[in-house]
Amino acid sequence: MNIAVAGAGLLGRLLAWKLLQLGHRVSLFDRGSRAGELSAARVAASMLAPYSEVASAERQVFDWGLMALRWWPEQITLLEQQTGQSISYGMDGSVVVAHDLDKSSLRHFEQQLQAKVPDHCDRVERIDRMRLRDLEPELAERYSSGLFLADEGYLDNGALLAALEAAITKLGGKWFEYSEVVSLAPKRIILSNETLAFDWVVDSRGLGAKAQLPGLRGVRGEVLWVHAPEVNLQRPVRLMHPRYKLYISPRPNNRYVIGATEIESEAMQPVTVRSTLELMSALYSVHSGFAEANLLHAFAHCRPAMPDNLPVLNCEAGLLTVNGLYRHGYLLSPQLAENALAMLAEQTENSVTV
Repeated sequence: MNIAVAGAGLLGRLLAWKLLQLGHRVSLFDRGSRAGELSAARVAASMLAPYSEVASAERQVFDWGLMALRWWPEQITLLEQQTGQSISYGMDGSVVVAHDLDKSSLRHFEQQLQAKVPDHCDRVERIDRMRLRDLEPELAERYSSGLFLADEGYLDNGALLAALEAAITKLGGKWFEYSEVVSLAPKRIILSNETLAFDWVVDSRGLGAKAQLPGLRGVRGEVLWVHAPEVNLQRPVRLMHPRYKLYISPRPNNRYVIGATEIESEAMQPVTVRSTLELMSALYSVHSGFAEANLLHAFAHCRPAMPDNLPVLNCEAGLLTVNGLYRHGYLLSPQLAENALAMLAEQTENSVTV
């Protein structure tokens, strides 16, 4: 089939890549370039943290997240084989710590997990200083206890998006860069100067679909990228705090993605001074080596979310809508993409049968 994908963010790229492998012709439309500089997928720590997220989310987030932990290594291996590009990732768990004055936040977090996923709490390990020294030696001097979440990980989102672009291009996908989709309909993409016809249209535009998806809103997120030669963390680290939950996600060559902010706002202006100061001061409290880190980037973006903060998947003849990944993009996109492909196949089979 001839399929259009509107919105070349994480979901759009995954679906385009999969559809091309199934033998379909795919055209991608995006208001930015194929580098994805305007995508919310770039402004993410891309942590694969089902336990950390389910504490304040629905059980579905946890179940789909466990699936992602199995799915991503297989797909990354395939992407690397197709493109020759390396994608850094880790599936060795994450560490959760808290300063002595904030231990109540850590206990509350553990209680939330016991309530939300009682059938998986055997994978939540209370750790002392000695165990922490085994996992992350550089944290052991500052923290005497914490939690180890064995079934968590991370991936390098920048490398992943670049590899998906390369794979899509290699498989014959057609890119329509800087193409603002004014509107769309079943089997139709409407641009400012023309209307194009397809067998199917996939709408994965994020906030760009707000006019056509009632209830869709933006939730602002801010992240910092730092280079810290004096810091050597192998796993994602979360710092529990009464006001915010700082996360640190490692990247190759002593680079780290730092974030914590989640603001009910669709403002797209740069990261604020207040957020930067709060993130940096909290970062230094985790590891003194961050004092000598270089600030590489400060990114802000709005992530698309529905009222229940769960993704939406709708299908009608000729139009498939996938959206609303909220802050769980890399955690939920594998299951959502597979569900979308299955729904598309079913609809196509039914139409052929009829």
